[in-house]
Amino acid sequence: MKVIRIDGHFDRFEELLALIRASFAYMDGRIDPPSSAHALTPETLRRKAEDEIAFVALAERNLVGCVFCKPEPVCLYVGKLAVAPGSQRKGAGRMLLAAAEETARELKLPALRLQTRIELSENRATFAAWGFVETGRSAHAGFTRPTSIEMRKVV
Repeated sequence: MKVIRIDGHFDRFEELLALIRASFAYMDGRIDPPSSAHALTPETLRRKAEDEIAFVALAERNLVGCVFCKPEPVCLYVGKLAVAPGSQRKGAGRMLLAAAEETARELKLPALRLQTRIELSENRATFAAWGFVETGRSAHAGFTRPTSIEMRKVV
């Protein structure tokens, strides 16, 4: 398995969208509001890859994971970390996160930041095992209760 940065030659956005949707499908019916992955299209992913720093994990030629990273003033935001259901627990997520950590170091940013949903306790446990700590909670627009947990990891 290897991780590569998405560049202007990457042309597999339909496959990437299918990967993200398959990876996030278990959230359907569990989180409210629904995942923003439902609003993605191949074109919005293409623009996201142009505007952010994106990586994909490949097993042979198969897309098995991705992550999108957005530099912020004091950290690197990690979003849309996705691993195909059949490839989970085989190291792709850790490899993608390692690429994000290396990117933060290159940009001289001291930490990674991500958000996960309140309802997804297994995600929080995984991120905590990977060195992330909870730093706050927030609510999506229109909600009076917290819907997301922010976590950070010092790199």
